[in-house]
Amino acid sequence: MPLSRRGTCAATLHAVRFFLPSVMAACVVFGAGSQTARADEGHAPTPKRPMPDYDGRGMPEASGDEPGTWVARVLLSPLYLLSEYGIRRPAEALTTHAEHHDWFTKVYDFFAPGPNHDIGFFPVGFVEFGFNPSVGVYGFANHFIVRDNYAHVHVEAWPPDWWLGTVDDHWDDGHKAFDVHVSTSSRPDQVFYGIGPSSLQSAQSRFTERRFDASGTFLVRPWRSSFVQGTVGVRKVETTNGHYGGDPNLEQEAATGAFAIPFGFDQSYLAPYTDVHFALDTRKPKTERGASVRVEADSEQGEDVEHAPATSWIRYGGSLAGTIDVGGHGRLLSLSVTALFADSLGSEPIPFTELVSLGGNAYMRGYFDGRLRGRSAAVAMLRYAWPIAPFLDGTLEAAVGNVFDEHLTDFDPKLLRFSAAFGIATPAWNVPVEMVVGLGTETFDQGTAVDSVRLMIGVPRSF
Repeated sequence: MPLSRRGTCAATLHAVRFFLPSVMAACVVFGAGSQTARADEGHAPTPKRPMPDYDGRGMPEASGDEPGTWVARVLLSPLYLLSEYGIRRPAEALTTHAEHHDWFTKVYDFFAPGPNHDIGFFPVGFVEFGFNPSVGVYGFANHFIVRDNYAHVHVEAWPPDWWLGTVDDHWDDGHKAFDVHVSTSSRPDQVFYGIGPSSLQSAQSRFTERRFDASGTFLVRPWRSSFVQGTVGVRKVETTNGHYGGDPNLEQEAATGAFAIPFGFDQSYLAPYTDVHFALDTRKPKTERGASVRVEADSEQGEDVEHAPATSWIRYGGSLAGTIDVGGHGRLLSLSVTALFADSLGSEPIPFTELVSLGGNAYMRGYFDGRLRGRSAAVAMLRYAWPIAPFLDGTLEAAVGNVFDEHLTDFDPKLLRFSAAFGIATPAWNVPVEMVVGLGTETFDQGTAVDSVRLMIGVPRSF
């Protein structure tokens, strides 16, 4: 991902506004005092300013006379009613009341103390149906040591055997960026269903993945939202049997004949890697609005230096996306196609944790992360995104795709699957807070019945 994911203090404030219920509780506590009480404490109230765009939709409001508007409204009316009356209007009323009573400034002062608010923290958490939840803390230091340098610490856990720790130092002057990233994690509830396009949901099993990753990345932005990024790093991965609820572990499910034990399971590997990632994007910098065309490609080469003969691999792929701004008010309709590949460069197979994977937050979000694994993948996605409320966007995605054998050799339209997802999130340049409701189906050949349901809310652990 591009290095621009890291925000400034202002972006952190926006995320705090829409974060966890504990933050809203803090808002109430700190907002209980009147403006007079605040002045008595030696703090002047925040100066009044022109009426902001509480709708978060841009001004002026879009006309409803564009061709196709009423057809879209009828088809999407259930989502409209949910976003309009269940989310946007309550959020608008709460934001208006909170700003009138200066809640945001008080909360900001608490989580980011100091005259310049350059150091702070806030609680984070993540809940996904079918997996262990987690709670933790995220800390930041802006302009750390030198200007434009941002340090971040992210810790989450769910005792006794699920934990994640990340330390990141990111320097960015707007045209180029450099990032040093170190993370370690242990997950006992990872899912495995087999390899290939026809794996079954009924074969769900659990394995434990322990991972350490250290990397350095350099990025340049030559034009608009385009970038070229290079990464050098090393990761250590270990897998063993896992557990969650009543699900069998990987070896137990393999013993039933549901799938073969994948290469690399129940052993570790140490893999230095290099990655080159570039995107040609016609969007103007720091904007999500407007029509655009984006061409993206990525290539990563890794090698297991812990075992002989050495296992080495290359993963690569690309995507093409076109986006139009319906009505010019930030309602974005995009169509993208993506192809991903994983090739062995040695005599040994590729560890299953390095294969192409679909599901999770990247591709086909209606499936769990790692639901589909194979040597290659093809995905076509139609996506609609629109502003719901201040600093809060809605997304609706429909995708068709699947994993296949090497270089898509067994590609067949009958083996495709359908994935749909509805999401609510802070904009991409903020600290991400997301809610996703999704579903995935069997292959068309198997009947296209819905066999996967996904529900998650919180700050994604990949952040």
